[in-house]
Amino acid sequence: MSKEKTKTDSKKTNPKKIALPQGEVQRGAGGELHQTGEGTQHSVLTTNQGVALSDNQNSLRANPRGPTLLEDFILREKITHFDHERIPERIVHARATGVHGFFELTASLKQYTTARILTEIGEKTPVFTRISTVAGGAGSVDTPRDVRGFAVKFYTKEGNWDLVGNNIPVFFIQDAIKFPDLIHAVKMEPDRGFPQSATAHDTFWDFISLTPESMHMVMWIMSDRTLPRSLRMIEGFGVHSFRLINKAGESTFVKFHWRPKLGLQSTLWDETVKIAGADPDFHRREMFEAVQAGNFPEWEFAVQLFTQEDADAFPFDHLDPTKLIPEELVPLRVIGRMVLDRWPNNFFAETEQVAYCPANVVPGIDFSNDPLLQGRLFSYLDTQLSRLGSANFHQIPINAPKCPFANHQRDGHMQMAQPTGRVAYEPNSLSQDSPRETPTKGFRSAAVPEMGEKSRIRAESFADHYSQARQFYLSQTAYEQAHIASALVFELSKVEHVHIRETMVGHLRHIEEDLACRVAMGLGLAKIPTAPIPAAPVQDLPPSPALQLIGKMKNILMGRCIGILIADGSDGTVINRIKKAAMDEGASVKIIAPKVGGAKLADGSLLAADGQLAGTPSVLFDAVAVLLSGDGAKTLCMESAAIDFVRDAFGHLKAIGFDKGGAALLQAANIGQDAGVVDVNKKDAFIAAAKTRQWEREKSVRMLA
Repeated sequence: MSKEKTKTDSKKTNPKKIALPQGEVQRGAGGELHQTGEGTQHSVLTTNQGVALSDNQNSLRANPRGPTLLEDFILREKITHFDHERIPERIVHARATGVHGFFELTASLKQYTTARILTEIGEKTPVFTRISTVAGGAGSVDTPRDVRGFAVKFYTKEGNWDLVGNNIPVFFIQDAIKFPDLIHAVKMEPDRGFPQSATAHDTFWDFISLTPESMHMVMWIMSDRTLPRSLRMIEGFGVHSFRLINKAGESTFVKFHWRPKLGLQSTLWDETVKIAGADPDFHRREMFEAVQAGNFPEWEFAVQLFTQEDADAFPFDHLDPTKLIPEELVPLRVIGRMVLDRWPNNFFAETEQVAYCPANVVPGIDFSNDPLLQGRLFSYLDTQLSRLGSANFHQIPINAPKCPFANHQRDGHMQMAQPTGRVAYEPNSLSQDSPRETPTKGFRSAAVPEMGEKSRIRAESFADHYSQARQFYLSQTAYEQAHIASALVFELSKVEHVHIRETMVGHLRHIEEDLACRVAMGLGLAKIPTAPIPAAPVQDLPPSPALQLIGKMKNILMGRCIGILIADGSDGTVINRIKKAAMDEGASVKIIAPKVGGAKLADGSLLAADGQLAGTPSVLFDAVAVLLSGDGAKTLCMESAAIDFVRDAFGHLKAIGFDKGGAALLQAANIGQDAGVVDVNKKDAFIAAAKTRQWEREKSVRMLA
């Protein structure tokens, strides 16, 4: 190598600098805020080829509300580089649980679509569903405060359809070009390699504070939605608007929803932290045990259908992925159900190698111009090529369609099929049985006219960043509002830079002044920061009770788990009575004893234990019963794990059943009685209390913002 090529050239390696006005906050083309300090000089942002960028906030579109253009080399370079940053695990959604099952249609959408999976009532279609966390790596814990991915692969008669969504119906950003920035901000900070699987750090909140479009999503992630009790108790959303196309070529917009049969259920933050320590695999283990026991997870499948005329009347733009359509505005129509009934034979072969892509649709389903969706249509395929190492990843059994498929794509790394014949192109006249296009039944895009000047500009209808965030917050119960405020205080307390905390509180003033005051007080700010000027007026939208979580919880024991703490001398008759009553209501029951070998009951029999007290804390259960003899209580009153067992159950608002010996342990732990602390000898009282959290107790055990 010549000396000229190895010599350092400062003109080439040092980025150009541009001076910005001192202490100024600038608003970008997408409404984002750029904060500059005094005398700050910023490097010129360029492509990897050195081309300076005029706009890093918006993809190139055919018109402000039009589709993203393939010629956008800036988007493609940025997304491609991002997709290839990690091998072999996924960059996001690395930690996951996957289960096989089926989808059954119960109501036909024949007037809206030709997709057979949505028209043939009673047809059972195989599915593989993968539920994941977003931010953490494959070795992170199951229970962080995080969004859950909710991806379903339908193996339909017409090809694979992948509905790749989340347990939250909106997203942080409006344009796919910002996705690498979002994930870089939320991931471990690159100079220190932590925190793992957490948003409570400076880079995340710095990005969010300068991105007002994220405020709606912030309300969701700070809510109890991101602390699910079980993967069987979360909703799923397709997030974006899609199109259904009928036989006449007419299209109708659609949003897809999954609703859990068991209802929604969350944990409390303190409880979640302790679960992570007690069982990092809590969600995966709970799902596995449910499937193995035949308690198959089930969801209703529902749609929101609306026309272009309906959309024009909405007080928001449905193409904006930071917006949802309230159920009170467009009611949900339940059209089917999904049941997950078979655990994978091999985790790597299926859960890890499964490849989802929003671009995988079947005839009768099409895309909207949602700019985040448009970027995802490109990004997912590119990611799978990198992660699975070959263009032939579709031949891996978990990814392969269960219907016939054929084309002229050949060879490539890890080609597992053996195509025969002379012809590998179309049209051709040399082979009568080679695959050809099918004009009458093949996939057709919606015939939607597009016109306008191509540009990097965001539609004005995307400018309202606060109205739905306000609607979400005001729709919550008082308990949930307190949890949101407390979560914001916790997260922002971990942020080192005061100006980031202040900027976030300023945003909260547009959502609800009381929320901003509660968070400011919790952070110890001397005064309430000034709110930034919104890009569009904040609307007072009507509350939507459907957005609540507590209000949608079901007072049932089905899918819940009861822990019964015993010791030597416990009364087997009482234990069996409580166990039977709980199981009759659909709950599972686990026996906890000081030793894993179990305990000798009052009648001399040995009752095996499902868990040892020190390693099976009450955070793993939805309610607990403490059934002890006098001597057993005396022993456990000297055991800190037993004291913590009942104290945590009380602090986490769970029902506690007790007998005479159990009462002694509660007294030693300084636990008083309320509606959720009940004598097991009162008929059905414990079972009734165990069906719900004791929300009224919270104000007596926890200081909330």
